Amino acid sequence: MIVEDTIAAISTSLGDGGIGIVRISGSKALEILNQIFVSPKGKNVLDMKSYTMLYGYIKDKKNDEIVDEVIVSYMKAPNTYTKEDIVEINCHGGMVAVRKILTLVIKSGARLAEPGEFTKRAFLNGRIDLSQAEAVIDIIRAKTDESMRLAMEQIQGKLSKKIRSVIDKLLNILAHIEATIDYPEDDIESIITRQLIRNADEIIKDIDELIKNADAGKIIREGLNTVIAGKPNVGKSSLLNMLIQENKAIVTEIPGTTRDVIEEYINIEGIPIRLVDTAGIRETGDVVEKIGVEKTKEYVDKADLVIFMLDASKNLEEEDYIIIDLIKNKNKIVVVNKMDIPQKIDIDYIKDIFKNTPIIYTSVKEDDGIENIKKNIVEIVYKGNISSKDVYITNIRHKDILENAKRSIENGIETLKSGLPLDCASIDFKDAYLKLGEITGDTVSDDIIDRIFSNFCIGK
Repeated sequence: MIVEDTIAAISTSLGDGGIGIVRISGSKALEILNQIFVSPKGKNVLDMKSYTMLYGYIKDKKNDEIVDEVIVSYMKAPNTYTKEDIVEINCHGGMVAVRKILTLVIKSGARLAEPGEFTKRAFLNGRIDLSQAEAVIDIIRAKTDESMRLAMEQIQGKLSKKIRSVIDKLLNILAHIEATIDYPEDDIESIITRQLIRNADEIIKDIDELIKNADAGKIIREGLNTVIAGKPNVGKSSLLNMLIQENKAIVTEIPGTTRDVIEEYINIEGIPIRLVDTAGIRETGDVVEKIGVEKTKEYVDKADLVIFMLDASKNLEEEDYIIIDLIKNKNKIVVVNKMDIPQKIDIDYIKDIFKNTPIIYTSVKEDDGIENIKKNIVEIVYKGNISSKDVYITNIRHKDILENAKRSIENGIETLKSGLPLDCASIDFKDAYLKLGEITGDTVSDDIIDRIFSNFCIGK
């Protein structure tokens, strides 16, 4: 990207709305506004002071047509989002007004911004680091208060601070190695080596502390993909309706009522849950229902968590055993439903099959046991480990980098212990430093930067 030119984009969602915003960033922002803005009081936008607003009209001066009534704001570099001059045109919402204004802005000398280019400029101009930039999209896509909170912590630099602390420790190790190589003394080198190993072990502990919460952080960021599975008429759709507090799924006594998957997002203690009610798994001659059963198997295969429902009023049947085999390697909660009517299921046998798996006894019809299901979902996500002081890794890219950096440090420790020259260990520690710099953006390549910002929406 060329960062010297002036860019523009619509920064609000397209569609009906009270206000639409066209954002302009770059050295010519005010000059471009001056070409299309008219003040009814004759004020000149070129005289605007930073962080002030001005009322007037956007006008197509070629045909003398007023496009919209607006309020414009001006923010002077470097105290702006991009560290460049920024103009925002606040017009009426709706697709026509904002698009006509954007067209005029581009005709007047701006270029249409690429996805995420405003935030990319904030990163390239040094206002935020790469992990903070990535948190911007997390804020936009946040599904719960908790996912919003973690994104805000990251954009405020909580993760950056921790990563830079680890990088500083690595640089300290590298400095000691360089100094020892430049001024070798046999009686001191062994002492230095032992100290370097201790320091490297401390770094591994820091990295492990970050990695331990990565799975929970990813779920809070992206949502827990949860599938309700079971044979027909065990209460899957009733459970979905109870969890979302809405009659979304049709509930009847007729097997095979749910022929397709039904998806809903719910919030359980800040955890976004993508809840999928599936067609009951059974042998069927109905072509439509058969397609639904196949889709159910696909969803189960991709699920982060399976809620497997059993009917307490019946013994295990062939359909149950098919699902048991299907979910044997999945995270799961077993829900034994219909406990309000006479039981036939062998509970002891169920406990034997599902050792170390939460088994919850419910009557969805009577709203009994639902809170227990929610509680177990939360425990599975956090695995009993949660602290408000923890730094959460929510991005799979960051987790992969941390794991790779850890391996490089472990290799460096093994090199030191083996008695090989210190400069051999230096290669591994330097590799770990370069990897960690990919999180903050200090050592990241251009193609990774481009890939990250391509996931952003235009206008941010």
